[in-house]
Amino acid sequence: MCLIFIAINQHPDYPLIVAGNRDEFYQRPTEKLAYWKEDPDVLAGRDVIAGGTWLGVTRSGRLAAVTNYRGPAQVNQKAPSRGLLVRDYLTGRDAPEAFCRRNAERMDRCNGFNLILGDLASLYYYSNRGQKAVVRLADGLHGLSNHLLNTPWPKVERGRHALAPVLGRPGPVNPEDVFAVLGDREHPPDADLPDTGVGLVWERRLSSMFIATEGYGTRSSSLILVDRQYRVVFYERTYAPARGGRYEVSTKTATFQANF
Repeated sequence: MCLIFIAINQHPDYPLIVAGNRDEFYQRPTEKLAYWKEDPDVLAGRDVIAGGTWLGVTRSGRLAAVTNYRGPAQVNQKAPSRGLLVRDYLTGRDAPEAFCRRNAERMDRCNGFNLILGDLASLYYYSNRGQKAVVRLADGLHGLSNHLLNTPWPKVERGRHALAPVLGRPGPVNPEDVFAVLGDREHPPDADLPDTGVGLVWERRLSSMFIATEGYGTRSSSLILVDRQYRVVFYERTYAPARGGRYEVSTKTATFQANF
C-alpha cells in the first residue's frame, strides 16, 4: 500500500479501523480480496508476480500491511519483495518483535518499507529506515504514506483531518464515506510538497490521496472494521482504468468472527 490510516480506540463500537490505498502499475497482475486457497486462514489480495500482499488479516486475528518508503536513489531492482514480509507474518506465528528479529538480515536487503504488524488488539510499526525499532501504536488516528509513520505529508494530514469525524462519530461507519476520502484527487500547493528525489512533476502526481496517472495509480482502496467482539468486516474496492479517464469499479466484502 502507499497510504494507510489506522484508528485505534477512536470509535465507540470499532476499537480498530484500518483504511488505505494501494498504488501500483496498472499492468502488474493482481488477485482481488479472497481467502487464500493454500492458506484459508488468510484474507487478502495478492501480487501475482511475487506472491505477497500489501494488506491482510487472518481468522486467527493477525493483521499486517506494508507501504514503500520513497527513495529512488537507493532502489535495488534485485531486492526481496516487501509484500512477502506481510505474507510471511500472516502465515506465521511469531509475535511482531520476534518476527522482526528473525527477519532482520532479510529486511535490511529490502528496499525501503514501513511495516504494520500485530493482531486485532495491538498493532506495531517497523521500518528499515529511521530507527529500525518495533514500536507499539498508541491510541489515536495514525497516518502512513511513503515516509515514516505520521510524517506530516499533505496527503497524510488531509486524510487524517477528513477521516477523523467519519471514524469518530457514534453509529455504523459508512464505507462510502471512507472511500470518498480515499478517493480525493486534490493536489496540494508545490510549496507543501516533499522532496523525495523523484522530481517536481512526479511529486505533484503522487501528492494526492487517490493517484491517477498514465500507467500508474491507485489500484484499490481497503477498509477493515473490527468491533469489540472481534467481528471483522473487510471491504476492498478495486479500480481498473477504462476509456475517457474513467474506471471500472468493483467492491468485495468479507465478514468473519476472528478466533482471537
